[in-house]
Amino acid sequence: MRPIVVTEFITLDGIVDSPGGGDHPHAGWTFKDVPFEEAAYDIKGRETEQASALLFGRQSYDEFAPHWPSMDEFATYNAMPRYVVSTTLPGDTAPWGDGEVTVLRSLDAVAELKETEGGEIHVHGSPTLAQGLARAGLVDRYHLLVFPLLLGSGKKLFAEGDKTALALTEHAAYGNGITLQVYDVVH
Repeated sequence: MRPIVVTEFITLDGIVDSPGGGDHPHAGWTFKDVPFEEAAYDIKGRETEQASALLFGRQSYDEFAPHWPSMDEFATYNAMPRYVVSTTLPGDTAPWGDGEVTVLRSLDAVAELKETEGGEIHVHGSPTLAQGLARAGLVDRYHLLVFPLLLGSGKKLFAEGDKTALALTEHAAYGNGITLQVYDVVH
């Protein structure tokens, strides 16, 4: 069974909305509100090595697809299988630069993908998808870079009313106030 890893930039109040840019009033909060410290992002390099496939929700796909295919730092991601969960995209595939992503129509299709041979499937962004995956018991691990910010509003990673037991497997704190928290989901 392939593990599903949800990886997020997240604020102390649980907001994952528009960390690099977007529609949120404080969009870009990862870049403009916290000083850069390279060590805090080491997990991102490890994720690139550990991931064997990417999974996106429709909104994150729409945000990432125009940019990631042309970015050198995402060359490894662009070479691996990519999936988007959507009931509204037409066809079985959607464009991704010169390549494409496979369209999955339901969480049941994600569960089937999880049962195939291969390594970790990483979910970047995609808070609505992450909440659905969590409710369906499909998330195995969370990689959280927690920023010392309170945004007060925006899309949250964790849904109201959901209860999940987690086991802390790795943590670190950095001089700029960011903390790394890696949790396994206790099934």
